[in-house]
Amino acid sequence: MVTKKITTLSEFILDKQKDFPFATGDLSALLGDIALAAKLINRKVNKAGLVDILGDAGSNNIHGEEVKKLDVFAHEQMTNCLRVSGECAGIASEESDGYLVFDDDRSKKAKYVVCYDPLDGSSNIDVNISIGTIFAIYRKVNPEGVCDELDFLQAGNKLVAAGYVIYGSSTMLVYTTGNNNVNGFTLDPSIGEFCLSHPNIRIPEKGGIYSVNESYWNTFSIGVNNFIRYCKTPDKASNRPYNSRYIGTLVSDFHRNLIKGGIFMYPATTSHPDGKLRLLYECNPMAFLAENAGGMAMNGKKRILDIVPTELHQRVPLFTGSKDMVEKAMEFVLEDELILI
Repeated sequence: MVTKKITTLSEFILDKQKDFPFATGDLSALLGDIALAAKLINRKVNKAGLVDILGDAGSNNIHGEEVKKLDVFAHEQMTNCLRVSGECAGIASEESDGYLVFDDDRSKKAKYVVCYDPLDGSSNIDVNISIGTIFAIYRKVNPEGVCDELDFLQAGNKLVAAGYVIYGSSTMLVYTTGNNNVNGFTLDPSIGEFCLSHPNIRIPEKGGIYSVNESYWNTFSIGVNNFIRYCKTPDKASNRPYNSRYIGTLVSDFHRNLIKGGIFMYPATTSHPDGKLRLLYECNPMAFLAENAGGMAMNGKKRILDIVPTELHQRVPLFTGSKDMVEKAMEFVLEDELILI
């Protein structure tokens, strides 16, 4: 009996490094440090109900949102793993007000900075719904000296790597370093390793799922509501109506649509005209993944990856997923804007 060879994340990263003759291994090591943090977070998530880690931490984050105990733990683990790695010059976290510079001798010479949402889907923690970690890696603007805010305020088209970890029925790490290549790794708890399970992920060009919180329909633009109505309207030629699926955790909704095909929408609303999702910690890394898997990511007017951030916690609307569905959504949004003009 022939046993299929298992490829671990570390083996995969090292093998891919060979494709770049001038690679120093710094990015590979940094991805390994993020994977280590993910394992630590996963272990705590799996036994959260047994160790009094569920529930509120008794404070609010920079966005005024209630901080969960697991949020705090995940933030600390990501920060600590990246601090001691020596491959990261500084971090910006959704849970922190500003950015954090690592100023030890080795980190000062590091080439990269990392933006991350340590635990996406915090509102779902207490009800045992899948949650996740999202990360984005940029090369420092100025390779010399300590990092500063400009290193974090880069457009998403400057990303060198991005990905997420989903803590669900199984734990998966999905990442890309560009070049139209996205790969998924499932954590095997028996050996404590992420193993290649979803090589070369390609999002179906024509999806059949739309994901949006329709309870806010009365705050959406006419164009967005017209697109939702389009998704619900039967049409055999285009396999409509589409299925409505919404979990409420960006990582989970995005992951499902990445595999099965669909569109995830978090549009602007009357109460949040600039959108609600954070550009640096959520939209940029997901857009980078979507595009490298053959999909699209827009803010309703332009490509997400072309937006130049002006602040660390900048918010934007997000439409991402299968190319055909995102393009159709943009048609409805643009038509609405032309009517308004």
